Amino acid sequence: MTEKIPVKNVTPKDNGPDLYAKREAIYTRSFKGLFRNIRIVSGIFLFILFLGTAWLQWGDRQAVWWNLPERKFYIFGATFWPQDFMLLSWLLIICAFGLFFITVFAGRVWCGYTCPQSVWTWIFMWCEKVTEGDRNARMKLDKAPMSVNKFLRKTAKHFLWISIGFITGLTFVGYFTPIRELPLDLITGQAHGWSYFWVGFFTLMTYLNAGWLREQVCIYMCPYSRFQSVMFDKDTLIVSYDEARGEKRGARKKGSDYKAQGLGDCIDCKLCVHVCPTGIDIRDGLQIACISCAACIDACDDVMLKVGYPKGLIRYTTEHNLSGQQTKLLRPRLIGYAVALLVMSSLFAYTVFNRTLVELNVIKDRTPYRENLEGRIENVYTLKVTNKDQQDHIFVIEADGLNGLTLAGKNKITAAAGEVLSIPVSVSVDIEDIPSSANKIEFRVYSEDDENIARSAESRFLGPTVR
Repeated sequence: MTEKIPVKNVTPKDNGPDLYAKREAIYTRSFKGLFRNIRIVSGIFLFILFLGTAWLQWGDRQAVWWNLPERKFYIFGATFWPQDFMLLSWLLIICAFGLFFITVFAGRVWCGYTCPQSVWTWIFMWCEKVTEGDRNARMKLDKAPMSVNKFLRKTAKHFLWISIGFITGLTFVGYFTPIRELPLDLITGQAHGWSYFWVGFFTLMTYLNAGWLREQVCIYMCPYSRFQSVMFDKDTLIVSYDEARGEKRGARKKGSDYKAQGLGDCIDCKLCVHVCPTGIDIRDGLQIACISCAACIDACDDVMLKVGYPKGLIRYTTEHNLSGQQTKLLRPRLIGYAVALLVMSSLFAYTVFNRTLVELNVIKDRTPYRENLEGRIENVYTLKVTNKDQQDHIFVIEADGLNGLTLAGKNKITAAAGEVLSIPVSVSVDIEDIPSSANKIEFRVYSEDDENIARSAESRFLGPTVR
C-alpha cells in the first residue's frame, strides 16, 4: 500500500527545472496472501541464519569466525588461509552466475524474497505498523501536530529500528570478533576501538537503509536494478498486469454486467499500488523499481475473490504468455548459465574437498652457496610449513632433484593445528654432481599419519659455474 504524498519541486527562477526531487513518502498497507507467507518464512529463515550462525560453537571455538589478526578463517570444520582466497573469488563468481540464472528464469525474485535490503525493510515496515498503525493511521499521524501520543509512537518506532540495527551490527562484527565475549566487552569498555566503530557503523547503516532510504536503495543505489533488464527475455517469469483482461478499468456495482459497460476485471481499487514497497503502479508495465515481491499479486487476488472474479489479473507470467504464445522453458541463454553454474560448482566443490591441508613455502638464503667442512657445495633454505588442518600432525621433510643430494636439519617436525613453523635446513651436493650453476630441486612435506596430506615446492640449488 503505497500512496505517495505529492511534493512540489521548488524551481529557481530562470535556472531551468530543479534536478533534485525530494523523496515522496510511501505508506504501505498491510495485506495477506500466499507470496507474503513465502516471504515471511524466507525472511525468518535468513534472519535466524544470520543471527544464529554467529553463536554456534565448533569444539572450543566459534563455528564461523574470520580471525583477521591471525589470518585464519574458520567455517565449521574447515580452516582457510589467505592463500585460499582464490576460492573466495571463485565462490563469488559462482554466486554471480547463480544470480544470472535465476534472473533469466524468474526475474528479480532475489530482490523480492532474499535480498538483505528487502528482508530488513519488511521488518522495519512491520515495526511501523506495530507502533504507528496501518497505512491510513500513519498518514493521519504524520499530518497531525506533535502531541504526546505522536511523540511516544515515533519514539517507540525509532527505538525498535535502532535496536534491530544494533543487533545487526553486533552480529556482523561477531563474525570477526568472538561474539560470546563481545557484548560484555562493549559494555565494560574492554572491546577494541574498531569493534565500537564497526558496531556503530552497521547500526547506523541498517537504521538509515531499512528505515529511511528503503526503495531509494533499490531504485538508485543497487547496480542489479540497472543491469538485470539485459538478462530478461520474453520467456522470463515476471510480475505482470494482464492488460487485455483488466482494461478498461473502473468502479462498478457488485453483480452488475460490467462487460456490457465496456469495463474489464480491474476495479481500479489501487490496492496493488498501496501495498507496493517501492511505490509503483504495476499496471503501467514492467519498471526498473519492481522488485518482484508479488505484494501486488496478493492484494489483487484478494480483491478478485471478494468481487467474484478469477484470480490472476496480476500474476507471475511471461510476455509470451500475455500475448497468447507458448512460453519456452528451455532456451539457449538459460541452458548456458545452468551448464556454466553446474561446471563451476562441481570444480569448486572438488577443489575445496581435495585441497591440501599443509602449505609449504621455500625461501632461499641470500648467500648463493658455500663449501661445507666435507668439501660439498651447500645451500641454505628456510621452509615455512603451515598445518591447515584442525588437528596436530607430525610432518616429514624430504628433498631431491640432484644425485647424492643430502638434507641436513630437522626432517621431522610436529605442527599443532593451524600452526606455522619456520624450519631452517641445508642441502649439500658433491661438486662433481652439480650439472650447472643453477639447478632445480624439490622439497616435499607430508604427514606421517596421513600421506594424503602432502605438499611439494620447487626451488633452485646454486653452485659454482661449470666450465
